[in-house]
Amino acid sequence: MVDLSVRIGDLTLANPVMSASGTLSEGLGDVFDLSLLGAIVTKTITDDLREGNPPPRVAELRNATLFSIGIPSKGAAYFRENTVPFYQRYNAPIVASVSANTIEEFGALAAKISVPGVAAIEANVSCPNLKADGMAFGMDAQATREVVQSMTAATRLPIWVKLSPNVGNIAAIARAAEEGGASALVVANALLAMAIDIETRRPKVANLMGGITGPAVKPVLLRMAYQAAQAVQIPVIGCGGISSAEDAIEYMLAGASAVQVGTASFVSPNIMPRIIKGIEAYCERHGVSRIADLTGTMRKFDAEALAMRGSL
Repeated sequence: MVDLSVRIGDLTLANPVMSASGTLSEGLGDVFDLSLLGAIVTKTITDDLREGNPPPRVAELRNATLFSIGIPSKGAAYFRENTVPFYQRYNAPIVASVSANTIEEFGALAAKISVPGVAAIEANVSCPNLKADGMAFGMDAQATREVVQSMTAATRLPIWVKLSPNVGNIAAIARAAEEGGASALVVANALLAMAIDIETRRPKVANLMGGITGPAVKPVLLRMAYQAAQAVQIPVIGCGGISSAEDAIEYMLAGASAVQVGTASFVSPNIMPRIIKGIEAYCERHGVSRIADLTGTMRKFDAEALAMRGSL
């Protein structure tokens, strides 16, 4: 029997598969038992009430989806009084995803949602920093470090940091988050993108730009997960374009300890349980007794192998 449990800092998850922030609705509990998940990552919340961006917010592209939702939020009080109790009926740990406008607000929000039932907090640092001309926190190493420091000073809960892929050096941002006290990294959020309807000559989402997700972005974010895992000692959670057990295993071979599944759940609501079963089947087929032993075991080509390959 395969041991599917993984350690993410001080947390032990029953398996390495969890939801990605913003893609898990309460109604999904009617499709499958959410207790099957390694963790439940909630929709990103802010302390203030937000309606989000105007429609259209979503555009279907070739092998990808463009989202420009805008983080609609009912606030911290609603999260404590309604969201946490709802997900507490399941056995999977609850990870609260948060966003804020300033470093100080990240800390204040972390304190407000540090309530029984919440096992960890995921900081969405892809949001704009109002004190830095709107540049995302996750695009600057120092800002990322200060966000994590603010949060760790405000709560005893583990802080996971969901990095932005819209950077030139993901390793530098990863190290900054680790130095700030992060317990784990999620690599990564959606790539900034846009699309235009050539018949109407208008952008396909009202906000002009959004985040692109889905199979098309997996090779890019897989590369970033590998680079982040090489740069830090804390666990990396792979995220981006995962729609099968094979995708999840690729991330783990690249160095991820666990994975988050997002857009694929919109296409196939029961995809996460299927991925868990697929991972287990892979381990049984390859004689892997502990899924944790798979992390970072990608085999690189050595000089001899490359020479042999070239002679074929």
